[in-house]
Amino acid sequence: MIGCHFGKIFQVTVSGGSYQDGLSATLQGIPAGMLLTEQEIYGDLLLRKPGADELSSPRKEPDLPIIYCGLNAEDTIENANNKNHTNGTPLTILIPNLDRHFIHIKQYQDTNRTPRPGHASYASFMKYGLDDDAIGAGIFSGRYTNTIVAAGYVAKKILKKCGVEVFSYVKECAGVKCDSNDIDTIKKTSDAFKKMRRDYDPFYQEVYVKNRITPDMRFLEKAKIFAEIEQEIDDIRSKAPEFKNKEIIEKYGIHPVINCPDVDISQKMVDAVNKISATGDSAGGVVEVIATGVPAGLGEPVFNKLDAELGRMLGIGAVKGVEIGAGFKVKDMTGYDCNDIIYSKEGKVLFETNNAGGITGGLATGQPITVSLAVKPTPTIDKKQETIDKYTLENKTLAAITRRDPTIVARIWPVAENYTAMVLLDNLIAHYGYQTIKKMI
Repeated sequence: MIGCHFGKIFQVTVSGGSYQDGLSATLQGIPAGMLLTEQEIYGDLLLRKPGADELSSPRKEPDLPIIYCGLNAEDTIENANNKNHTNGTPLTILIPNLDRHFIHIKQYQDTNRTPRPGHASYASFMKYGLDDDAIGAGIFSGRYTNTIVAAGYVAKKILKKCGVEVFSYVKECAGVKCDSNDIDTIKKTSDAFKKMRRDYDPFYQEVYVKNRITPDMRFLEKAKIFAEIEQEIDDIRSKAPEFKNKEIIEKYGIHPVINCPDVDISQKMVDAVNKISATGDSAGGVVEVIATGVPAGLGEPVFNKLDAELGRMLGIGAVKGVEIGAGFKVKDMTGYDCNDIIYSKEGKVLFETNNAGGITGGLATGQPITVSLAVKPTPTIDKKQETIDKYTLENKTLAAITRRDPTIVARIWPVAENYTAMVLLDNLIAHYGYQTIKKMI
């Protein structure tokens, strides 16, 4: 699978599948000297994982990561205090599948002859043949996106140290739109949502806060704990505090289910999705990612334009469109309306608008970069659909019996956020290198 690799300088290779033993992300190009823990990576993974709320699949994967290599196992000399620091070698993060039961495998076996409309199951069978990893859709399952979240978290942490922050939110879901454009509010509520989810996640509390797994443990010690957790998933999940909307809104100022800066709109989104889901169907929507602090000039021309690189987020399952700034709205504008007027104030270059989304000519302008992703409805639905038997080509009728998400929108925003961080870090390293050499000539 040559398509499972990303990047030129900051590089990521992902592997695994939905019902294999797990998934992995191997990262190259990470600078040495950064403290990194599984707890902080999981803080982002728990935002994407299934079974966290009423809008996600009931699959109970905890998505707990293990850093397998790429960190110093001990201080390199006595009292160096660089244990668990990145050492410049490839960093590999493993994410074992712990909620993998035969009853669900059997459901896929019973339905894999009849590919799901809207899913990759027919095309992947045509590509890989009889040995296509069709149990849970393999690498074409939404589960593979946990590798992007894990790798992107590392990128995001490095970016933050360079003054670049990346955050995101649900802009539209099931036809309900949020019109907020206050970047500071979006950043504040997104951070609050992440904190709330960590506080309410039973695995975060039981595994990390209570030090069941610590950075001082070796890989095999952690693996032993994972084997125990696999048998305790239901028990740990039962310890999760109940989502009480009023209490969460009062304490955190956000809705417990949808990461959207407007609490009232969030509830309308949830209600709209539930109404659609009650009919056996699913809903789509829009996720917006914002990056601030990106230096002007970052990016490359022609084939590697920064907006083209961000357009690679079409590689996220269920994403069918990527817009930068005003996106498709530019078709209804005049040139004067579309152009972002430039002026200077107190020695700073400023813009009156940001229809370009922070990118012109494939290069960053220094404004906030804004990227919107159109997310299609979950293809696995509980409605009869016409399909075929992929072995005999007979016409068949399919009704989904597997676990499914009423909408994927509420889980895709952390994937988009961290994918954006991967793109920006890959470009930022090249940008700093180019600018440094330019000054030396």
